[in-house]
Amino acid sequence: MGHAAAETSSFMTDFLLQSGGVAIIDGGLATELERYGADLNDPLWSAKCLLTSPHLIRAVHLDYLEAGADIIITASYQATIQGFEAKGFSSDESESLLRKSMEIACEARDIYHDRCREGSPDSNDDGRVLKQRPILVAASIGSYGAYLADGSEYSGNYGHAITLENLKDFHRRRVQILAESGADLIAFETVPNKVEAQAYVELLEEEDIKIPAWLSFNSKDGINVVSGDSLFDCASIAESCKNVVAVGINCTPPRFIHGLILSIKKVTTKPILIYPNSGESYDGKRKEWVQNTGISDKDFVSYVNKWCGIGAALVGGCCRTTPNTIRAIYRTLSSRSPAPSS
Repeated sequence: MGHAAAETSSFMTDFLLQSGGVAIIDGGLATELERYGADLNDPLWSAKCLLTSPHLIRAVHLDYLEAGADIIITASYQATIQGFEAKGFSSDESESLLRKSMEIACEARDIYHDRCREGSPDSNDDGRVLKQRPILVAASIGSYGAYLADGSEYSGNYGHAITLENLKDFHRRRVQILAESGADLIAFETVPNKVEAQAYVELLEEEDIKIPAWLSFNSKDGINVVSGDSLFDCASIAESCKNVVAVGINCTPPRFIHGLILSIKKVTTKPILIYPNSGESYDGKRKEWVQNTGISDKDFVSYVNKWCGIGAALVGGCCRTTPNTIRAIYRTLSSRSPAPSS
């Protein structure tokens, strides 16, 4: 454990140094897949595309890399063995779909590196960023609520029947598979409550997971995580785990982020990651986004400089943000500090 832990602790610091101080995370996946023509009307959501249209997922990953993302997150947020089995897949098929999410992202990274070698970075007229740089593939693990597909990752209310042990058993095999599938790190995303955060850090220890992880929580009031659990408690759980290399917030309206960063800073010494949604509100009953409730890319980016100013080290977008959002973040950050010459 000692050696792995030492490697893990410098993992994100080293990566951030290579990224010029702030690393850029990709943006929303589902809406981009729909823009490419994918039909996501399914409890499996974007995970359905692993089966029906992997090439579209790869195209979206590539769009984000060419927009300047340093970290791409796999299409496995909603991909659970239990969810696939409920659809009639065998456990072997389910596990191979999880691995496929990883393969697709790694293929996108390889294609991107090839394009960087072929393309001349000076011909930047089409706005594509073709810059050889270290790129991480983060294996996404959504919460138990995301598997329920009833919006409960936005409430964090699992009821009393769901215990810490249930949650560990629910996530165990998926964590193992994704950790062994070639990911650089595991992204535990949209963590809605304290008990699930605890389940994740215990799993990392119990299963002796060899790659680092990050934990990002979501909030709908800018104070607590969505379940009402204290952000202080949740971030403390992440802070206590050696394998966790960054802690932060995702899928939360941008207007709340500033205060949340300040709260997390009181608890953690780890790099802080931030990838909010566009600020649009989601109607869980109608399963659709409420139109025109979000902010423009320009406003989004004006926030980014402030977030980085108070300590955010990894920044990207969640639901309803696009490659244009990420490109705008890339431009604002590259104008902010000169990237170290390679």
